[in-house]
Amino acid sequence: MTMPMKLRLSTMMFLEYFIWGAWYVTLGTFLAQALRFSGQQIGLAAGATAVGAMVAPFLVGLVADKIFATQNVLFALHLAGALLLFAASRQATFYPFYALVLLYCLCFMPTLALTNSLAFRQMREPKLEFGPIRVLGTAGWIVAGLLVGSLGWESTARPMQLASAASLLMALYCLTLPATPPLAREGRLGFSTIFPREAVALLRNRPMAVFAIASFLICIPLQFYYAFTNLFLNEAGVSNAAGKMTGGQMSELACMLLIPWFFRRLGVKYMLVAGMSAWTLRYVLFAFGGVGSRMWMLWLGILLHGICYDFFFVVGQIYIDRKSSFALRAAAQGLITLITYGLGMFVGSWLSGAIVQHYTISVSDSALSHNWQAIWLFSAFSSALVLVLFLLTFRDQERTSDVTQDDTEAFPAEAPL
Repeated sequence: MTMPMKLRLSTMMFLEYFIWGAWYVTLGTFLAQALRFSGQQIGLAAGATAVGAMVAPFLVGLVADKIFATQNVLFALHLAGALLLFAASRQATFYPFYALVLLYCLCFMPTLALTNSLAFRQMREPKLEFGPIRVLGTAGWIVAGLLVGSLGWESTARPMQLASAASLLMALYCLTLPATPPLAREGRLGFSTIFPREAVALLRNRPMAVFAIASFLICIPLQFYYAFTNLFLNEAGVSNAAGKMTGGQMSELACMLLIPWFFRRLGVKYMLVAGMSAWTLRYVLFAFGGVGSRMWMLWLGILLHGICYDFFFVVGQIYIDRKSSFALRAAAQGLITLITYGLGMFVGSWLSGAIVQHYTISVSDSALSHNWQAIWLFSAFSSALVLVLFLLTFRDQERTSDVTQDDTEAFPAEAPL
């Protein structure tokens, strides 16, 4: 791949994840403090991405393989997304806001896979070339967080409007991307064409089934972090919370480099255990942390994100790749994504909203607070329960001791969350 092509694809990744990082991290703070939405409503709004993740495989399978060129689909989805997100930022009541955010997520979530697909189509050696390009997506997320935090926009509609402007820029940029015509596969589109029976049959294997169930269950308490951490940090009095939260993405980059070293020494099971243990520890730290002398607990909880995310999701992607035949790898990855980012996060968004609503405290007629210690301890207990169940039921004799750096580059995280 030529250097100009690398720069073009890297810019695409930067804009793609800048858009998501600009509005999603601070959504809960904006909805709670500016619009006074309930915890249940905030959870549902944050969970709109999960609905988009469930629909995305079918839309991607239709447009990328059968009908339209990928760059044109990206243009249309980002253009529609820019309009929907700006309209959502202007709403003051829940149902119009939620409808617009849901429509936006139905447009945006498929673009995550489509940008990957477009990039892969331009590469001769994806294992070597994709990682350095995809890492610009994480950089985009970090820059968005630092910008929003430094400008003090966390409790305003400005982050959504910034993301809307970036989405419009991305739409125009997509018109300059390399032509990526559809693959023109024959046959009707259905569940079996996106997730073949052979891929679904992988779940009959006990270790794979246990892994899939654990992945679904762990995504339920995970949504507490994604939907409510920024609100928690702001209520705790942490300055520039959005900027500080980008430390999680920075640790994610560092932990990605450490995966091969740990793989050789721990194997799949205990790396997955480390990831789930980190989630439990993070929530305990949040429960007892605070500003001042206990700020180190909040910092450590944020920096644990690299272990939380990479050691479970990225290692899980590598595990699925090694358990699947070459022909079924993409379908198996898509199936697990549907189970985790789709179903798991959707259930988590509902439950997290209900728990946060239950522990909401009225300070005055114009202000709300939350019993965050109870909320985070509930999340920690839920994560620990999944961890114990996984430890007791997961048995896999294969130790992935020969993993290389290329393996981690081949299956990078879908999103730097």
